[in-house]
Amino acid sequence: MLNRLFERGASCVGLDFLAHPFWDKYLEFEDRWEAHDKIFAILSRVVHIPMHQYARYFEKFRQLAHTRPVSELLPADVLAKYSEEIMSEASNYPSAPKGELEVERELRAKIDNDHMTIFTNTQTETTKRWTYESEVKRPYFHVTELDIHQLVNWRKYLDFEEAEGNYVRAQFLYERCLVTCAFYDEFWFRYARWMLAQEGKEEEVRNIYQRASTLYVPISRPGIRLQYAYFEESAGRPDVSQEIHEAILFRLPGNVETIVSWANLQRRQSGLDAAIEVYKNQIDSPSIDIHSKAALVVDWAFLLWKINGSVDAARQVFETNAQWYPSSRQFWERYLQFELEQPTSTASESGQYTKIKQVFDDIRRKARLSTATVKDLSHYYMEYLQQRGTRDAMKEFLQVDREING
Repeated sequence: MLNRLFERGASCVGLDFLAHPFWDKYLEFEDRWEAHDKIFAILSRVVHIPMHQYARYFEKFRQLAHTRPVSELLPADVLAKYSEEIMSEASNYPSAPKGELEVERELRAKIDNDHMTIFTNTQTETTKRWTYESEVKRPYFHVTELDIHQLVNWRKYLDFEEAEGNYVRAQFLYERCLVTCAFYDEFWFRYARWMLAQEGKEEEVRNIYQRASTLYVPISRPGIRLQYAYFEESAGRPDVSQEIHEAILFRLPGNVETIVSWANLQRRQSGLDAAIEVYKNQIDSPSIDIHSKAALVVDWAFLLWKINGSVDAARQVFETNAQWYPSSRQFWERYLQFELEQPTSTASESGQYTKIKQVFDDIRRKARLSTATVKDLSHYYMEYLQQRGTRDAMKEFLQVDREING
C-alpha cells in the first residue's frame, strides 16, 4: 500500500527541483525493509533528475552500484556489448588470458564511466535550471498577487522547458507554475495552447480548461471559459459550447463579451436568424443594464451589415433604437462610424451626406453626451468634410470647428 502511495507521489512531485525530502522518505522507507534492490532502483531514477541535491544521490548510487550484481547496473544489450569489447581486447594477448574476476573488474570500470556520464549530464541540466529556480520566491499558492519579476521568471522558465522538448518535464513545470499562478489566466491559456500542440492530447486540454473554469480563474474574467467553449465547438460539441456560455451568463448576466460570443456561436452553427434571436432575447432581459444593451444593439446592427450585407436593415436597427440610448457613447460612435464607412459615388454622394449629417445632428441635439464626447465625435465628422466633402464643405467645416472648439 505504501509503495503505491510513494509511486503516486513520485509522479506528482518527484521531478520538483526541491523534491529531495520526498525521495529521502522513499529511500528511508525501503531501507527499513532492507530492500537494497529497490533502493538501487529508486536511485537509478533519481540520478537522472535535475534537482538541488543531485550530487548527494549520485554518491549513494555510485557506492551502492559497487555492491550490486552487474546485471542490475545496465541493460542486457549494453552489458553484452561491453563484454564483447573486453573479450576482443583479451584475444589480442592470448599468452595472458584474463580471469573471470579481471573481466568483471574491467566491466565495472566501463559501467562506472557510464555512470559518470550520467552525473555530468544531470549536473549540466541542473545548472541550466538553477537561474530560474533561484528566482522562484513563492513556490506555493497565495491569494496575494505576485510581483512582476516572479511572473517574468515563470514565463522565461516555461519558454526554456518548452524549447528543451521534453514533454514530461514541460508538463510538470506547467503544473508547478499553476500552483503559484492559479489566479493568472494567462498561464492557463498558455498551458492549454501548449498541450493542444501535442498530438493526441484532447482530453488533457479539456481537463486544463475545466480546472481553470470551475476552480481557479474568477468568473469576473470569463475569457478562459469562452476559450473552453471554442475548444468544445472545435471538437464537434457545439451543445457543450452553448452550455458553457449559458453557465457564464447565469453567474455574470449582461456580460457583453459572452453574449456576442454566444450569438456568433449560433450564427456559425444555426444561421443568422439564431444569432439575432440571441441579441433580441438579451436586449429584452430586465437583468441587463442600459449600457450593455446599447453595445448589443450595435453588434446586432454590425452583424446585419458585415455578415448579411444588408445596409438598410442595419440602419433600421440604429434608427429604431436611437431613442433608447441617448447617453451611450458607444452607440452613437458606432452609428456614426457605420454611416461614414458606407461607400459613396458621385451619384450617391448627396444622399450619403444627408444620412451622415443627420446622425451628427442627432449627436449634438438629441443625444445626452458629455461635451468632451461630442467634441471627439465631431472630429470624425470634420474629417469626413475634409476628405470626402463637396465644394461647399469647408463652410460647414469652419462652422462646426467654431461651435465645437470655440
